[in-house]
Amino acid sequence: MRSGALVAALALVACGGNDGGGGPTPLPKCATPVSGQAMTARKIGQVSGAALVVASPKEDARIFVVEQQGRIRIIDENGMLLEQPFLDISDGYELAAGGEQGLLGLAFHPDYFKNGLFFIFYTTANANVLARCQVNPVMPNTSMACTTVLSIPDFASNHNGGMLEFGSDGYLYIGTGDGGSGGDPHQNGQSLMDAQLTPDSIALLGKVLRLDVDHKATGMEYGIPSDNPFANGGGAPEIWMYGVRNPWRWSFDKKTGDMWIGDVGQDLIEELDVIPKSKQKGANLGWSMYEASSCFRAPCIADNKIMPVDEHLHSEGWSAIIGGEVYRGTCYPDIVGWHYYSDNGKGGLYRARLNSDGTVDKETVPGSFPGGISSIHADARGELYITDVGGNVYHLEAGA
Repeated sequence: MRSGALVAALALVACGGNDGGGGPTPLPKCATPVSGQAMTARKIGQVSGAALVVASPKEDARIFVVEQQGRIRIIDENGMLLEQPFLDISDGYELAAGGEQGLLGLAFHPDYFKNGLFFIFYTTANANVLARCQVNPVMPNTSMACTTVLSIPDFASNHNGGMLEFGSDGYLYIGTGDGGSGGDPHQNGQSLMDAQLTPDSIALLGKVLRLDVDHKATGMEYGIPSDNPFANGGGAPEIWMYGVRNPWRWSFDKKTGDMWIGDVGQDLIEELDVIPKSKQKGANLGWSMYEASSCFRAPCIADNKIMPVDEHLHSEGWSAIIGGEVYRGTCYPDIVGWHYYSDNGKGGLYRARLNSDGTVDKETVPGSFPGGISSIHADARGELYITDVGGNVYHLEAGA
């Protein structure tokens, strides 16, 4: 399948291909930047089922689309959806897919063009799995078998998180949901150790984890960064932040390192959080003591909690916030610095901007946008793409 719109867009930033080894030709900046802030979503392709776009390897013109049913597809530098998947875990990996389960995350190692490594996050019937995979060095649009890095027990099918990104520090960050059911029955969000708050508490659920995937500890497939908040005790050493319910989509601002999280709410409120880089270590976002800024499980203690910068009520049609990404591309200079996000049920497009004084500007973006949005994420160039639950892929564009 070919899209003329995507071909035209990619022609502005033509680059070398991926050889899986020595590295690509650096991507040039957008040749003809477009002024204006009027936003449109232009369909460029379609895959099978609910989909997510994730960041491509650095300096790579390809677009990688994750199908929740277990495949990763490539739209190549010529705008062609390749027939053969980059990866297919629908068979042989005990994948449980459907609803909120499936293949949920993908992140390429910062040195991907040297080591060919990437990481995925998926669900089985009773666990959430982080795995390490290797590109095929002979056929760089395909990959080889994956190895389990971390398996987290999970008692329900919903609230799995799954978003992965490498930080500028080279460590891998993983967002995990609270395990599911409803109301965080095991109080995983606030539990720093297994069986801490209830006999069934699982410490690694309801968290943002931070792993060193380059230096393995003895008997493990990863190491613990020495500056993790609980590296020396007091909690599971993998934990970086805690108190999240279902951080379905989140991202780092590629310029500042600030983390933006769309944390899906319980019964009342959808929340958008932004955690400046300097405040991320050990940050507590409140769940399940708080749902957004509303007390959920007493006693509610606001001290040392990170409260949302934007909240929307279910009574207003919101149901599942879709966190996006701060635009740092070069094609649309007038929207640089804005974080774009949506809601899977309410629809529409929204944006927020963190100011130097800590205040946040928030706006509803006028226009008509796809319903059932499942992700808003950037490619290697910083250009934003939308996916929906029907597998449609759109390029988010700005103009006068």
